[in-house]
Amino acid sequence: MQIDIEFQNQPSRTSYTSEVEFDEDTSIDDQEQTVEQAEQVDVATNRLTKPKHRVSKTIGINEILPNPSEPITFENDPSPIIGYAAEPILPLPLACAPLFDILYNLVFYVQLALDETPENPPNGLTVHESAAIRLYTLEWETPHKSLYSMLNYTLKSSNREELRPYFKYMKLFLTALVKIPCEPITTVWRGVKKDLSAELQPGTPLTWWSFSSCTKSLTVLENNMYLGTVGERTLFSVEAINGRIISDHSHFATEDEVLLLPGTHMVVVSHLVPSPNLYIIHLKQVIPEETLLEPPFKGALLYPKPERSWYKKKRYVLPLSLFIILSITAIVIGAVLGSRKTNEIPKIICKDPYSSQSVSQTGKTPVALAFGDFRNEDIIDLAVLNYDEQSFDL
Repeated sequence: MQIDIEFQNQPSRTSYTSEVEFDEDTSIDDQEQTVEQAEQVDVATNRLTKPKHRVSKTIGINEILPNPSEPITFENDPSPIIGYAAEPILPLPLACAPLFDILYNLVFYVQLALDETPENPPNGLTVHESAAIRLYTLEWETPHKSLYSMLNYTLKSSNREELRPYFKYMKLFLTALVKIPCEPITTVWRGVKKDLSAELQPGTPLTWWSFSSCTKSLTVLENNMYLGTVGERTLFSVEAINGRIISDHSHFATEDEVLLLPGTHMVVVSHLVPSPNLYIIHLKQVIPEETLLEPPFKGALLYPKPERSWYKKKRYVLPLSLFIILSITAIVIGAVLGSRKTNEIPKIICKDPYSSQSVSQTGKTPVALAFGDFRNEDIIDLAVLNYDEQSFDL
C-alpha cells in the first residue's frame, strides 16, 4: 500500500510526494496512525540544499537537551541497552512510526533517506537497512532536533523506558550496522569544546552510551563547527576495535565517518597538553565483561572475531607437527627396510647332501681327509692319509 501526500506550492515551500509503504500484515490501526502522522508533514525548500557537515558536530539545542556530541556523566550509569532486539525487522517508515510524535517532520526525512539509497546498497544491506543509516546521518532544519541527537540523548538517559519508542528503529539501524565489517584496530578522533581532563584521569574506565561519530582525519576537527582552534577543548584519541565506516550509507558520503556503537567501553591511558586549553586524552577500547549492548539478532558480532594468541596456537600446532614428522619418518624407514628385504640374493639350503651313500676302507690311523673330483669322473673322490701305515687311500 502506498500513501501519496501532495504539498501545495507556496512561497518558500516546494511540492514533494511522500510515499509510505505498508506490508499486507500491518494492522489497520498502525496504518491509520502512520497516515495521520504523514498528513502532518511540513516541508521547507532549503532542506535539500543545506551544506553537508555532520561528524561530531555541535548542534543547536535548547537548554533542556545537552549537546549529544559530548560524553555525559550520570551519578548512576544507565542500565544495559536490551529489549530492542525482540522487535521484528520492519520497513523504515513503519520502524519510525512510533517516533512521529517525537521528531519533527519525520516522514519527509524518511522518504528523503529512501530516495537517496541505491537499489543495491553495499555490504549486503537491504534498501531499508541502508536507508536507516542514512536517516541517522541527516540534519534536521534548525531549530528542530535531528534523529541522531534525540536518539543519542535518550541513550544517555538513565531511564530506559524513554528509549522504547526507538526500539523498532534501533532494530533496523543496528542490524544494518553489524553487517558492515569492523575496521581493524585503528585510532579515531573525537572532540568536544570542554575541558574533561580533570574528570578522566589515567586508569579511569568510562562508557559512551550513545552512538559516537569519530573521524580518522584531525583536519576535520579544526573546523569551528566541530572542535575549532580556540577555547577549552578536549580531543579524544581512541584506539577503537569495532568502529564501522558508514560513508557508503551516509548522507555525507565524502566524510570518512567512523561510528562507534552504544556501550563502547574504554579505559583512559594517558593525557597530553600540547598547547594551552587543548587537552588530548588517549582512550583504549576494551570488550566489557558484561553485556552493555544487546546484539540485534542471534549470531550478530558487535566485536571482531577473537583470534588465538600465537602461543595458544603453538600449543596445539607443535605436538601435531611433531606427530606428523614422526609418522613420515616411520613410513620412510619402513619403506627402506622393506626394499632391502626384497633385493637380497636368495639362499640355497642343501637339505639332503648325501642322497647316495658308499663305503670306503681306510687304514687304522687316518690323520687327514680331502675330497673332490680328483679323477674327473663327475663323482666325489675321498682322499685319506694314514699315519701308521704311511699310506694314502683314494
